[in-house]
Amino acid sequence: MRPANEAILVIDVQNDFCPGGALAVAGGDDIVAPINALVPEYPVRVFTQDWHPADHHSFASQHDGAAPMSVIEMPYGPQVLWPDHCIIGSDGAAFHSKLDPRPADLIIRKGFRRQIDSYSAFFENDHATSTGLEGYLRNRGVEKLVVVGLALDFCVNYSAVDAAKLGFEVTVIESLCRAIDFDGSLNAAKAGMAAAGITLK
Repeated sequence: MRPANEAILVIDVQNDFCPGGALAVAGGDDIVAPINALVPEYPVRVFTQDWHPADHHSFASQHDGAAPMSVIEMPYGPQVLWPDHCIIGSDGAAFHSKLDPRPADLIIRKGFRRQIDSYSAFFENDHATSTGLEGYLRNRGVEKLVVVGLALDFCVNYSAVDAAKLGFEVTVIESLCRAIDFDGSLNAAKAGMAAAGITLK
């Protein structure tokens, strides 16, 4: 067992982000078994799920003539318009069938507010609306955070950077993540994480 002040954060290992899903990340299912093996080593275990209403504003289908993966300006900044994915209660929003969520102490669902997307496990994309995760981790005495999951260049990246900004010591295990790599997003994410003091291993 790892020290009591360490937590693992498992990001969005859901059907829609795995091969065959609506927003599949190449090799997304390859990380499931090693994540299952790693999770029990940590005294604090948090899983997240993308959890969108069917008419979420980040979906290209909600904007006339907009193509998936195009970018528009939202009140909180640039927003990629995604294919419909991780709709509340759908099979696509469920955890991958081989992921074992039973050890999770807490499951954070994010992106359920129609008007705003949420990549980070800590904040919605306005960088102000909190999910409550910081307070939970503080109350559990967590100081160090290991982050794994999908996708490395979006939700893993945003979660890790927010955690570092909040003062946690953060490590991202790259071998237990997979990336979308949209328009150079992977290199940009890795550079940003390194600049934030995050350990990539």
